[in-house]
Amino acid sequence: MVRLYGAAEGHEDQGPQAADDPRSSREDDALLGDAATARKPGRQGHASLMSSTSNLANTIIGSGMLTFPLAMASAGIIPGIITCVFSGGVAAFGLYLLSLCAAKAPHRRASFFTIAEMTFPSAAVFFDAAIAVKCFGVSISYLIIIKSLMPSVVAALYHDLTSPDVNPPAWMLSGQNWITIIMIPLVPLTFLRKLDSLRHTSYVALFSVAYLVLIVIVCYFFPLKGTQEPGEIYLVHFTPSFVSTFPVQVFAYTCAQNLFPIFNEIHTNSQKRMNLVIGTAIGSAALIYEVIAVFGYLTFGSKVGPNIIAMYPSTSLFIAVGQLAIVILVMFSYPLQVHPCRNCLDKVFHAGHTSKPVTEGEGEDDEPEDEHHASHDMTPLKHAVLTVAIVASGFTIAYFVDDLKMVLSFVGSTGSTTISFILPGLFWWKLSRDDPSTNKTLSRASLGLAIYGMFVFVFCLSFNIYGLFQKESGTLH
Repeated sequence: MVRLYGAAEGHEDQGPQAADDPRSSREDDALLGDAATARKPGRQGHASLMSSTSNLANTIIGSGMLTFPLAMASAGIIPGIITCVFSGGVAAFGLYLLSLCAAKAPHRRASFFTIAEMTFPSAAVFFDAAIAVKCFGVSISYLIIIKSLMPSVVAALYHDLTSPDVNPPAWMLSGQNWITIIMIPLVPLTFLRKLDSLRHTSYVALFSVAYLVLIVIVCYFFPLKGTQEPGEIYLVHFTPSFVSTFPVQVFAYTCAQNLFPIFNEIHTNSQKRMNLVIGTAIGSAALIYEVIAVFGYLTFGSKVGPNIIAMYPSTSLFIAVGQLAIVILVMFSYPLQVHPCRNCLDKVFHAGHTSKPVTEGEGEDDEPEDEHHASHDMTPLKHAVLTVAIVASGFTIAYFVDDLKMVLSFVGSTGSTTISFILPGLFWWKLSRDDPSTNKTLSRASLGLAIYGMFVFVFCLSFNIYGLFQKESGTLH
């Protein structure tokens, strides 16, 4: 039977001060003897509800939201709204299952590796390696986006603030120069150990999102001069491109890689508070996606493109600042990918030194420890080496490569599906199937989520392979 380590202290709704109440300690001493005070209390989290929600929301919301009007155009307003809500609901269910799994891990030591050791120990290293590759690929894509956007952002701002006839210096139109400059403030952020330390950059990124939403709404009610006339608008109208745009909505909610760090760091990680974090983050993202999709589609109709902000005339300073907001959003999302990538690589390289999973009946009187986290986190040297390796290699690839779209589509479709649907479903199904106290309907639903994830995995992988062959055949002709 799978060992249930017991929920992280405070996981039941007993109040945030229960664990630290000295009266409770004295009562335990009276009942259990003086040896009761010898137990070392588990470390507590310090992240606030707002910080945790903001970091999770920033992990979810990225530049992919700008594609939602095109996704709506491929099916119509009503199917577009339904698929967006459905994708968010499925993602929220996966996060909920992960939070249930985290409650059964050692005290505030939850991770994909820890849960995998409790469920599928032989595959734990492979799971973490896949997650690390996925996060590394996404971090590179962020740098490539910055490199491709900054020259046009600078040109637009330069023309709007000076004169349309005055061009910026040549060095300012080099994307390679800009990612080099932007790495200066980003590198220190990537060395931060706690996800909670990135809360301020998440606040800034979410303000950028709010500005982009404002652009889409304002430009619908007050069209800018030079905005093209909208195409046809449908309530229901499925097109062949729906096959390629639906996965965009599915993967737009990917954030499972940062759920465990949030669970470990949040103050009083009760299920009620975790549900609030998950519901608020997913709900906010869904609302933002719906607003951008509906107003963007109503503005341009069937003529809408893959980047809604690029559809507006950049001769307006209002729009130029919006393009800069995209860069800020992507820039401050970068450390949120480096953090889980580093943690997963730590597990991969430390796999040979981990202890065997605790079985039922062993160590009942001791607080179980995740051995590779015994000193709170990885050693400073290992932390520095892994961070430098991730940042330096990612920067080098982004500096010299302009397009990794095909490679990243494979990494994203497989990695995102695995961590968002397949693993949450399989983990909870394995943990709950032999436990008579768990809800069997929830257990069966978790298995259904895993099967759904496998279907999406196969579909997206097949679609990417088909697209690759189509591209090669087109090149030959």
